[in-house]
Amino acid sequence: MSGYKKIAETPPMGWNSWDCFGAAVNEKQLKENADYMFCCLKEYGWEYIVCDIQWYEPKAKSNDYNNFTELNSDEFGRLTPAENRFPSAAHGVGFKKIADYCHSLGLKFGIHIMRGVPRQAVHKNLPIKNSRCTCRDAAHHFSVCSWNTDMYGCKNNEAAQDYYNSIFELYAEWGVDFVKCDDICVTEFRKWDKPYSADYEIEMIRKAINNCGREMVLSLSPGPAEIKNAAHMKRNADMWRITGDFWDEWDKLHDMFDKCFLWQDEAGNGSWPDCDMLPLGRLAKNAPCHGSENRYTNFTKPEQITMMSLWGIFKSPLMMGGNMPENDEWTLKLLTNKDYFEMRKNSFGAHQLLRKEKNGKGVVIWASNGRKCKYAALFNTGDAEKNITLDLSEILMPETEYKALDIWNSAERKVKNRLKAKVPSHGAALFKIYEAQTY
Repeated sequence: MSGYKKIAETPPMGWNSWDCFGAAVNEKQLKENADYMFCCLKEYGWEYIVCDIQWYEPKAKSNDYNNFTELNSDEFGRLTPAENRFPSAAHGVGFKKIADYCHSLGLKFGIHIMRGVPRQAVHKNLPIKNSRCTCRDAAHHFSVCSWNTDMYGCKNNEAAQDYYNSIFELYAEWGVDFVKCDDICVTEFRKWDKPYSADYEIEMIRKAINNCGREMVLSLSPGPAEIKNAAHMKRNADMWRITGDFWDEWDKLHDMFDKCFLWQDEAGNGSWPDCDMLPLGRLAKNAPCHGSENRYTNFTKPEQITMMSLWGIFKSPLMMGGNMPENDEWTLKLLTNKDYFEMRKNSFGAHQLLRKEKNGKGVVIWASNGRKCKYAALFNTGDAEKNITLDLSEILMPETEYKALDIWNSAERKVKNRLKAKVPSHGAALFKIYEAQTY
């Protein structure tokens, strides 16, 4: 398939409902987070409000899925919002009023979908809108998700393309700006058709978006995506997950150094490898999930700095996972650091400069280029505070005096030949380095 106009010039930034509300998010919660983003975050580039999985399920209550439950849909097998959770969806208007509300704030609205066609639409053999085919014609009955029972995957045929065309036509009518498609970019769950089983479904979705009359960011999940499929993903998607579900656990965060190193050459030009959501602030509101129910993040403050620094210099999309109206002052400061977002907007060529660890403990250094400056992130993966030194000749002219701005502490100092920082356990220091006369 040929390429398409890339619309995400910088890595998308927004909020996703999964980490805090699981499968049970409702309209009130979406709007409250939209209001917070408008008031507190929009000026820094945050713009997407994304409703995650099971918005079409009336009985959803937690992070669990109700197997083979009844789903809301129209006469063409297209899933529609559960009106008991999203009252403004009544009378067949779907998510249009919520999308309009986000747009009125200068924000954008997104939804989660599963690849394929709903099982209940297949069993009822519902017609596909504007097609001679039915939902049963589109379904690949052996292509099923291992962790969610809602859908059959699609065959590579006319019916499947017609079905995807029909749902994206609906999403365009609603005013959707962002679609996170799940169960589509990792192979381990689908032994039936390896090695990259969903390639044609990704292409069908891309074609449906191109023809729906509305620009939409396409995000592929879950991960880890395989690096050998990078070119195909870049041709068809705007962002794709390079990791499994990421949560507030140090081992998962430490593993992201491997993932980012693997994908470091693939970010840019409207294509963004995705490190997954930021489990910051108030999480798991409805049920325990990778930790206790209704908790603040398990990450220490240094670990939160490490996550933000790695996601930032690597230029991953940023999707805040916590319930934003409950942010404390610390979390808000992380999400509103102007120098950090200048780096995310203007930097390029991020790469791992050094990794020196023993048994997963030691030092990792990343660097990238900016506008008349360089950026450097110094990570301490050990269990005790450590002095970390960067040889500036690795990225800049030797024997030249520079200024180094400590981005997280808003402190500036002169440096020459070496940049030194005292970094806490599991923490990071992030610097912008430039010649004194430049700024």
